[in-house]
This record gives sequence, C-alpha cells and structure tokens, in this order.
Amino acid sequence: MAANNRRMSGKKGAQVGSGGQRRKGLEGKGPTPPAEMRKKHKKNRIATAKAKQAARRPAPRGRGGKGTSEMVVGRNPVVEALREGVPASTLYVQQFIDNDERVREALQLAADRGGINLMEAPRPELDRMTNGLNHQGLVLQVPPYEYAHPEDLAAAAADAGEDPLIVALDGVTDPRNLGAVVRSVAAFGGHGVVVPERRAAGMTAGAWKTSAGTAARTPVARATNLTRALEAYKKAGIAVVGLAADGEAEVGDLEALDGPVVIVVGSEGKGLSRLVGETCDFRVRIPMPGGAESLNAGVAAGIVLYEAAGRRV
Repeated sequence: MAANNRRMSGKKGAQVGSGGQRRKGLEGKGPTPPAEMRKKHKKNRIATAKAKQAARRPAPRGRGGKGTSEMVVGRNPVVEALREGVPASTLYVQQFIDNDERVREALQLAADRGGINLMEAPRPELDRMTNGLNHQGLVLQVPPYEYAHPEDLAAAAADAGEDPLIVALDGVTDPRNLGAVVRSVAAFGGHGVVVPERRAAGMTAGAWKTSAGTAARTPVARATNLTRALEAYKKAGIAVVGLAADGEAEVGDLEALDGPVVIVVGSEGKGLSRLVGETCDFRVRIPMPGGAESLNAGVAAGIVLYEAAGRRV
C-alpha cells in the first residue's frame, strides 16, 4: 500500500500507466472531412449561410385542426360516396340485409379500395348510430377532415417557386359550392382554399363528392378569423382581391391577377361581409351582359381563376 501511495502523490515524474494516451496521440485523425465541414473553405461558408437563412424562416404554425366525423346514410348515397372516392373508415352493413345490386356494389367498392373496415351490425344499432334516419341497412363513416393552416398554402407555392393563387370563401355555407371551388382551384393550378372556422361550409362528404376527387390533392385551410388571415397574406406581399357586384374595376382589367393573389368570394346574395370587404386591396366585378344579379361561388371563382391562370402561362 505504501508503494501505491507514493505513485499517487503530486511529485513530478511518470505515473503508473498512461491509459493508452500516448499511443492515441500518435494515431492519424481519420479521413479528411468534406469541404462543407471544413472551416474557412468556400463550400463551408455557403453551407453556413444557407443554414442561417433557413433558421430565419418562420416556423410552420401547425395544422388548421380537424373537422368532425360524418355518417353517409342510405344505399344510393353510400354507393355514390364510394364511387367518388370520399374518404371512409368503416362501412356498416345491417345483419340479414337484402343483398341487392347496390349493396353488392358498395361491398365491392369498399373491398377494392382497401383500408375500409367492413362491420356487420343489427338494425337497432344502425338506428341508434344514425338517430333513426332511413339508412336502408348501409352506413358509411367518413373520418374528420384534416385542414391545413392558411400560411401552409402560401408556403407550398413558395416551395414550388410559384406565385400563390388562393381562393378564400366568405360566408359560403353550401358544401357543394365549396366542392366546386376546390375543383376549379385544382383545374387552374391554384394552391388551395381558405374557409372560416365558423358559419361556413366545411369539407363534408357532399363537398368531397362535388370536388370530383380533386379534394385529395387540393388543400383546404381553416382560418379562426378570416379577416386576420387576409391581413397576414397582405403582409406577406400577396394581393387580396374581393369579388363584388359594385366593384370599382372589371376583373379583366386588374393587373394584380398577374402576381401573388388571394381571390375572396362571398356568398350568393349577401356578397362580402363588411370587414372582409374593407380588408381587400381591390374590389372587382365580373361583367354579366345577360343581366344576372349574381353568380354562385363556384362559378364566380372559376371565372376569376381562369383569368388569373391565363396570365401565368
């Protein structure tokens, strides 16, 4: 023990063992790192600058939330929903149901698509699930729609190197109109649709059907407050154009459609709400020589999208 104590003292001189440190010091440092990782190298400076630029970009705000699940009830509606590709999680079939052509087609469509659970249930259970509606032995469960955030639409356009082309709906409550707008946005190369969270149509099974499958590739964003969402777009350099029967200019004369733009469409009859109308940079009208007082949202959006898309070719 005495010898060991002497070796552990603070006197100068070699200690017992080096733990391999001397041998490690003589070893090489491995292969040369790539240029991007070597300080003072040109590629390293470029990589560092790109990393700093990416860090300055605003972080994504997250999704726009989910809708509520929905039930499609009845043989014809269920078959039509499955034909049109409406998202579905479960097909409920009544026990001992009369196996007619529509029932067979529904089962075949669900099986061909895959990912849809087939559940057999007694009639009282289907009555309870549908609150007594005439389900005719077939019930299709549609999962909640996952909305984007309004900022996601502009970000997707930027990632594609394109000027944003977005449609916002103000007070449109008919899901079929929403589906028609989604279809037009997809047809003319738009980047998505924005809807308010309250008192507005959402992505129901009816909207999915009217979109004719385009809702699968065209995002719909939900805004807690549409006016604030439009103001955020304006701050990002995107022009906000509202459609109004008493607009100051005709849509064909508006140069703003050449660049980044949000087209705001109001409800048929009421048009734009006051706050939304005041937020718009421009208010334009669609000339109607035939004398019609207004167009529904789907038609109006399609006309302006066609005009905007023609200028981007």
